[in-house]
Amino acid sequence: MNDHKGILLESGTNELEIVEFQVGSNRFGINVIKVKEIIQPIPVTFIPHAHPHVEGIIQLRGEVLPVIQVGKVLGLPIVSNTEQEKYVVAEFNKQKVVFHVDNVTQIHRISWNQIEKPSDLYQGGTSHVIGVIKREEEMLLLLDFERIIMDINPESGISVDSVKKMGKRERSNKKIVIAEDSPLLRKLLHDTLNEAGYVNLEFFENGKDALNYLESLEKISPDVSEHVQMIVTDIEMPQMDGHALTKMIKGNNNLSKLPVVIFSSLITDDLRHKGDQVGAEDQVSKPEITELVLKIDQYIL
Repeated sequence: MNDHKGILLESGTNELEIVEFQVGSNRFGINVIKVKEIIQPIPVTFIPHAHPHVEGIIQLRGEVLPVIQVGKVLGLPIVSNTEQEKYVVAEFNKQKVVFHVDNVTQIHRISWNQIEKPSDLYQGGTSHVIGVIKREEEMLLLLDFERIIMDINPESGISVDSVKKMGKRERSNKKIVIAEDSPLLRKLLHDTLNEAGYVNLEFFENGKDALNYLESLEKISPDVSEHVQMIVTDIEMPQMDGHALTKMIKGNNNLSKLPVVIFSSLITDDLRHKGDQVGAEDQVSKPEITELVLKIDQYIL
């Protein structure tokens, strides 16, 4: 598991690989792309007054990393010191963290269109579940790891204050289509981009809905840029991911001139080439909202 670069999928196929893990009797998934390695638990140094979800810190190859007990995050009973327990070392949002889980079982290759968005009926506003993966024998829940980190450290999220530091901004009526599956991040993007002067925003919770919208505009007028001036997309989304969306846009003569900026927690040196392959104009790592605003300025003002 240490080096999974070789099994990374071609860009734009709308597929992903999921590492399945267990907490209690429940099964969950994390995108392989976020996983650096899986190790046996090692002794943790307790940190006084840390967030209740944080067990403490470990030192791994000279780096000091926080250990997050996933059972506590999910409100599940903690069964300690079983032989199967694992530490999942993950990297996203430009930071590394360790998730303590009860067991890591297998890797699945699936398509994003096999992942259903959780229903509001059972999800509520505070759920950590961003997708339900239906398999023949059971369901896997895809967790919102960005939200888990933001709950522990709100400073790690997108902040309006950082945009305010850019000074007074002119309002722009240029229209931006944004594909982002997290309700929390949609609200943060709405607030921060409004603060940056961009008030004409159209949000979609996955790439498929965003593409359907763009294709409906195409029927009204082949020059879609009369209606929309830019696309901002996340990568990980149920139904259609951001790489597949970008590939579809760039493969369509009427849509291809629209600038696409990928705004994702998965923008790392290792993975930037995937966005380049599908033709994205630019890529910005969450939570760098001021950099995103500067890119939007660059492409549409």
